[in-house]
Amino acid sequence: MKIIIVKDQVEGGKEAFKLVKETLDSGNLKTFGLATGSTPISLYEELVASDLDFTSVNSVNLDEYIGLSADNDQSYHYFMKEHLFDQKPFKHNNLPNGLAQNLAEECARYDEVIANNPIDIQILGIGENAHIGFNEPGASFEGTTGIVDLTESTIKANSRNFEKIEDVPTRAISMGIKSIMSSRQIILLAYGEKKAQAIYNTVKGPISEEVPASILQNHEDAILIIDEAAASLIK
Repeated sequence: MKIIIVKDQVEGGKEAFKLVKETLDSGNLKTFGLATGSTPISLYEELVASDLDFTSVNSVNLDEYIGLSADNDQSYHYFMKEHLFDQKPFKHNNLPNGLAQNLAEECARYDEVIANNPIDIQILGIGENAHIGFNEPGASFEGTTGIVDLTESTIKANSRNFEKIEDVPTRAISMGIKSIMSSRQIILLAYGEKKAQAIYNTVKGPISEEVPASILQNHEDAILIIDEAAASLIK
């Protein structure tokens, strides 16, 4: 596990951009695993401002809320269009369908998408409880795409994007930890003091399903890009 400590989120986006560019320029970025939320926005801004061409690259996203349509402005489909896809076309964009009639079939379909498009780089954020994707504490390290009941802390954290907390979906479809770990390279981004304990547990703590991100200690090419505040407990 490699750790890069940066001044702030803007610098973190630039560092992550360098890694993505290096892999794309070498011809080794066929499938790009993407994340949502405020954390990767600085990376996406760097990608949009660049002359990098992603028209031969497929994307796969970590997750999507159940019950939100793609044109709902709180859906992850909408987020990705707004922050990346409308400005940087990809060959094909893959996200779970949160409105699928049969959610079990949708999870199986998404596992097939991942199997057919091995992920070269997976971007991750991390929750205050060290969740990755929507894989909450206790999620199996052997898990593939599944239906997740969101914890109270995750719902509360995500409520800042909704009018009221009651509007936050309580379930999501999420790529599983086994699928995330199959990625050739993982770039985890974390900023702010609120992420310091999760980073400490991820880097220094025992590998445990109660700390989902701790499994990254076992990955051959996991890179953490974190600011001074998020790194405060591991220095």
